[in-house]
Amino acid sequence: MTTGAQTPRYPARPRRSRLRTFLPPGLAAWLVLEVWLLTVIAGASSGFVVLLLLVAGFVLGSVVVKQAGRRAFRNLAETLQRQQSRAVPPAARPDSEGNGLMMLGGLLLMIPGPISDAAGLLLLLPPVQKAVSRTAQRTFERKLRQAAPGTLGDAFRQARMHHPDGKVVPGEVVRDEPGTATREQYPPLNR
Repeated sequence: MTTGAQTPRYPARPRRSRLRTFLPPGLAAWLVLEVWLLTVIAGASSGFVVLLLLVAGFVLGSVVVKQAGRRAFRNLAETLQRQQSRAVPPAARPDSEGNGLMMLGGLLLMIPGPISDAAGLLLLLPPVQKAVSRTAQRTFERKLRQAAPGTLGDAFRQARMHHPDGKVVPGEVVRDEPGTATREQYPPLNR
């Protein structure tokens, strides 16, 4: 009988998320479908028509991305000017919302293929932008509530709750948990 060292037991692997499971085959299926639809369009008309569709989608997408980028930069500049002049920020303007979704729509238009073009065109419609924005916000807030302590969601929650003025105060954190008291020392910041 040998009395060697026992092999270490590793904890069970965490379950793979649905996104990591279904994203690669979904992307592969999407690419195959895009290529197949382009060949169907080329067979129904001609290769020149497909080339014109691809170029038109790229040009339209680049115009949309450029316009959304300019609008976002203009809104950023106005916000910075208001903060410097200490003016009261007005209510959110309708043209300041949806820049991200408009850029995403433009990028989808730039990707060659009829399915991505249709999705990009849909994202340019204001009712669709509002619906997608509401759904994304609800999903983000639900995931944030479900986040465990010590995760990225917990960091977002803490950043939102503490120090809205952005000031950092060097100091010491004392956590009083039942039965234990731990101290974590943070060095002062160099200024």
